Amino acid sequence: MRVSRLLLVTLRDDPAEAEIPSHRLLVRAGYIRRVASGIYAYLPLMWRVLRKISAIVREEMDSTGALETLLPQLQPAELWQRSGRWTGYTDGEGIMFNLRDRQDRALGLGPTHEEVVTTLAADLLRSYRQLPATLYQIQTKFRDEIRPRFGLMRSREFIMKDAYSFHASSSDLESTYAVMEAAYKRIFARCGVQSLAVEADSGAIGGSASKEFMVSAAAGEDLILMSPDNSYAANQEKAQSLAPEAELLPEAECLLIDTPGQTSIESICSSNGFKPNQTVKVLLLLARFSSGHLQPLLLSLRGDQQLNDVKLSNLLTRAHATKWGSLLQINPLDIASLADASLIPFGYVGPQLSDNVLLGSKLDGSSLAPNFLRYADTSAAELVRFVCGANRLDQHLVGAEWNSSTMPLPEVHDLRSAQAGDRCLHDPSQILQATRGIEVGHIFQLGRKYSEALEARFTNEQGQEEALWMGCYGIGVSRLAQAAVEQHHDGAGIIWPVPIAPFELVLVIASAQDSQQVQLAENLYEQFLKAGVDVLLDDRNERAGVKFKDAELLGIPWRMVIGRGASTGAVELVERCSGNKQEGEAQSLVSWLLERLIVQRAGSL
Repeated sequence: MRVSRLLLVTLRDDPAEAEIPSHRLLVRAGYIRRVASGIYAYLPLMWRVLRKISAIVREEMDSTGALETLLPQLQPAELWQRSGRWTGYTDGEGIMFNLRDRQDRALGLGPTHEEVVTTLAADLLRSYRQLPATLYQIQTKFRDEIRPRFGLMRSREFIMKDAYSFHASSSDLESTYAVMEAAYKRIFARCGVQSLAVEADSGAIGGSASKEFMVSAAAGEDLILMSPDNSYAANQEKAQSLAPEAELLPEAECLLIDTPGQTSIESICSSNGFKPNQTVKVLLLLARFSSGHLQPLLLSLRGDQQLNDVKLSNLLTRAHATKWGSLLQINPLDIASLADASLIPFGYVGPQLSDNVLLGSKLDGSSLAPNFLRYADTSAAELVRFVCGANRLDQHLVGAEWNSSTMPLPEVHDLRSAQAGDRCLHDPSQILQATRGIEVGHIFQLGRKYSEALEARFTNEQGQEEALWMGCYGIGVSRLAQAAVEQHHDGAGIIWPVPIAPFELVLVIASAQDSQQVQLAENLYEQFLKAGVDVLLDDRNERAGVKFKDAELLGIPWRMVIGRGASTGAVELVERCSGNKQEGEAQSLVSWLLERLIVQRAGSL
């Protein structure tokens, strides 16, 4: 390929909408262009990168025995209604683009394909003799992101590889799950990125076990917590830990103290000499379910801890989705929804707040449930004595204790967000450390969630029908491309790993007016093409400095400069990642580079 035919347009300045280095560089270097919010065109350079990533993914998926297919992007609402996910994905802040056709049938643009592939499995897989079976595809997906940002990191249209496995037993599912985990590690290594597999929340996909694959990067949206011995790593949404030990309050009778204007943990502690870990704070929330049920929540947490919204959502879904439908939203309890807001002394609420404050309360014409659903985080439940609101304006209790009469302990769950500095569960002597990462892959053990809902059944060895066991395995192909840039760049531009670079080598003619330089460059270009090298010839009539800057911005791994030494057959070879330069006879450097590329194409880090 010649630069003069590449439709290459680079930018000198950073685009205004780009917030992180990888987004800025991909736009400036002419890899992508924004068409609308969260919607990008993949320009020729980027498409070459995506094709190379897809080829690596295909090779590794094929090696596991998975079969490539292509499923419809447009999916009927009926399938999602049968799985129970339609309302959650389309109502409120749901992420599915949905529409109605000419016959007024509801349809959705697929953000994922569990429903479609399970329906196909119900039709195709009838006997244990056909199992296990795995299907995968690489195609465009859609998410109606509320706040698209960071270029391809959080876009509304993206390329994804998703695979789905079907099994006769949970043990066989676990076996394939392990095979896929190993394949994912090979994929990311071959793509030249450093990745880490961490325990993760299964989210709206569901299932029992799941792992995310993170590319470490300062701009990553996910916080990863890991132990110093590397035996534990988890996304903060999923992470569990031991909170720092609380300082005991002196043993004494429970006292009622005046605390005028002290409505926060900070103010009550600074005014009275308490520590936040000696207090219990109460959060009043309202959970909205797809059935229309409005459930008030009263949560008790230790004063120095923060609520993990994902853990709370998962708890509510596990415990109440069967009865009340999909969980749509959790919001702070709105004062306007209360029949008499004066009954709740906000800032002074304690765990023992009476359900009577909810009587007659409504939201948008619908009545709230007449009682709180009460939970306590483990850190609060473990306090022997604590400070909390007295449910009276301007007053707190000091030395309160959990007991069956005046302060009953609510149902206890892990609801807090683990933090860097917490003690590890597997070894309390170790302290969790934090790093940031970009999620590029996610694998799930789905169990029978979808097969039971969509009646995907097979006949087992005993001649009895049972639901299929399922796994799900996703890789964000377009996101992985940008994550590689986020991990590999410098002040001059992108530094592509060789296996996924749009070109492996760029030949730069220092002066397009010099016939000897042009002739040597053309000869080398043909030689590299015949040797199977992805080579780009910069044949533009531009200054050498412009070409050098563009080569660095584009991130091509190797640059061979044909300059003044062309008359004697000498060239300069520059490695983009290290900046190392070699000068010498052209054929000698060609032979050396061809051998070096064989090693680099393997993608080992």
